[in-house]
Amino acid sequence: MFVSIACDIGSEDNKKAVFDLLKQYGFRQVMKEVFESTKIKENSLLRLKRDIDKATDFYDKIRFYQYPMEETLSITFLTEKKWRKTIVKL
Repeated sequence: MFVSIACDIGSEDNKKAVFDLLKQYGFRQVMKEVFESTKIKENSLLRLKRDIDKATDFYDKIRFYQYPMEETLSITFLTEKKWRKTIVKL
């Protein structure tokens, strides 16, 4: 599965914590605040989301773009400390 993660983190402490987590999970930084992985498994991705939730606050925003996810593009995003999901059927 291909996963791209775009981050908009308010504080430097939270940014460092999230970026460190992403690197620990095997993501590579491809742009200033964008990370990608082609090797992450679904169960690791769920753990990563829980870890990110602990490292962020109300003002931080993160978007996960997952493909293929059951032959769809899945966009999961954290905003105002709530996770939401959009599914795009191909």
